[in-house]
Amino acid sequence: MLLLAFDTATPAVTVALHDGLGVVAHETAVDARRHGELLAPSIGRVLDKAGAGPADLTAIAVGTGPGPYTGLRVGLVTARVLGSALSVPVDGICTLDIIAAEARAEAAAREFVVATDARRREVYWARYSATAERLSEPQVSRPALVPAGCPVAGEGPRLHAELAEAGHTIGPRYPSAVQLAQIAADRLARGAPAAPPEARYLRRPDAREPGPPKRVTPSASCGGAASPGRRSEERATREGGGEGRWGRGPGPGGERET
Repeated sequence: MLLLAFDTATPAVTVALHDGLGVVAHETAVDARRHGELLAPSIGRVLDKAGAGPADLTAIAVGTGPGPYTGLRVGLVTARVLGSALSVPVDGICTLDIIAAEARAEAAAREFVVATDARRREVYWARYSATAERLSEPQVSRPALVPAGCPVAGEGPRLHAELAEAGHTIGPRYPSAVQLAQIAADRLARGAPAAPPEARYLRRPDAREPGPPKRVTPSASCGGAASPGRRSEERATREGGGEGRWGRGPGPGGERET
């Protein structure tokens, strides 16, 4: 088995390779604006470190978020393209679950929360049992609405003071592809079916298609009434005794043009 795992749902672009016994190579870079530039080279370097090529891969695992639209989409599209090209299964795993699996030890047998940055002064979050089983579906909200009194993992408590104050901060800050690869390898060993690599966006992307252009001047109504501009011109025509706009009526000086 040779499983490639990566996640791009947070500012971290993280990649790892698992051979069925353990992770044989991994790499992580943190840059919230360069997911598209970083992912493919990182995959290439990780494969090179292991002396492998794309044709050697037997499975792929990818983080499905929640996360900002652009970064998350880079990882999911790459996973789907590779899976289709190589005819290997692609397993989609919630990014919050990846962080939770690593944070479990620091939670000290207590329930805890994972919260990541959702921008707009909000966080993506979910609540977990002491064994890192998710107790709620991922949500997006203001930090003040996250349950208080629990340890909090992820980037959320590092960015929002109210989260850090509500419960002590535990690691990690970002998901690790090492942990993702181990989760996916365990699932394969148990014979669990691959989960679809579907994005957990939770809200619409910031960028949207532009709407139709706005009309600058009012048009005639359904009953055929002329627009205000048209009516004023007709009034000028009647008062001037001609066609208006100095066409055959009085000119600007009050004399009739010939």
